[in-house]
Amino acid sequence: MHLTEATWTDADDLDTDLALLPVGSTEQHGPHAPLGTDHLTAGAVAASAAEVREENGREIVVAPAIPVGIAEEHRGFSGTLWVSPDIFRGYVRDVLTSLASHGWNRIVLVNGHGGNVGALREVCADVTRHEDAYTVPFTWFDAIGATGMGHGGPVETALLRAIDPDLVRDDRIEEARAGASDGWGEWVSGTNLAFDSAEFTDSGAVGDPSEGTEERGEELLEQATAALVTLLDAVEERDLS
Repeated sequence: MHLTEATWTDADDLDTDLALLPVGSTEQHGPHAPLGTDHLTAGAVAASAAEVREENGREIVVAPAIPVGIAEEHRGFSGTLWVSPDIFRGYVRDVLTSLASHGWNRIVLVNGHGGNVGALREVCADVTRHEDAYTVPFTWFDAIGATGMGHGGPVETALLRAIDPDLVRDDRIEEARAGASDGWGEWVSGTNLAFDSAEFTDSGAVGDPSEGTEERGEELLEQATAALVTLLDAVEERDLS
C-alpha cells in the first residue's frame, strides 16, 4: 500500500511492520534523461517489490519518495537541487522515526543516488541503535552489481525506458553520447582531482546512453526487484530483540 494513495484509516488497518522508503535526487542526468531519474527509478523498484509481496498476500507500506539528496557535485547543470549532508541525514531520520511511530519499524530505504550512500548508512545505523526501529539502506544498482553504471549512462537510461519510455528524449541521445565522459572524475595516483561533474563531462552524462535498451531495462528491473524482495524477507524475519 502506497501512503500517497491511502487514507489514514487504510493505513490504520494494515497488519504489517514492514515499510519501504524510496530515496533519490533531483539532478542532471544529461540532456536526454529527466532530473528526477534517481527518485523515479528508486520508486519504481520499490513499487515493483511491493507488488510482488502483495500478490503473495503479504502487506507492506510504501512511503513517498524523498526527491532531493546530496547532489552538489552536479551544481554546474541547471535544475540540480541539493541539501547539505547534515540536513539530509536529519530529514531522513525524522521520516524513518515517523514511520516507526505507527508501528512500521522494519524499514528498507530504496536508494537510487550514489551520493546518498554514505549518509544513508550512517542514519540507518543511528536509528537502529537508538530508536525502536530496524532500518537498512538498499541501493538498487549496487545490489545487482550493474555494470557500466556511469551517470545518465546505459544502466539508468535502460531502466527509464522500462518504467516510462517517454521520459527518455531520444532526439538528444547523440548529444548526450558525444559530450559524455568514459568514467567518473579525473584520477591521478588514486585521487579524484574533480569535485564537480562539470569538470569532466560536457553533456553531464558518464557512459554511452545509446546502449541503454528497454530490454536491458526490463532485466535490470527484474533483478533489482528480486534482490529487494529477498532483502525484505530477511528484514521481516530478523530477530530484533
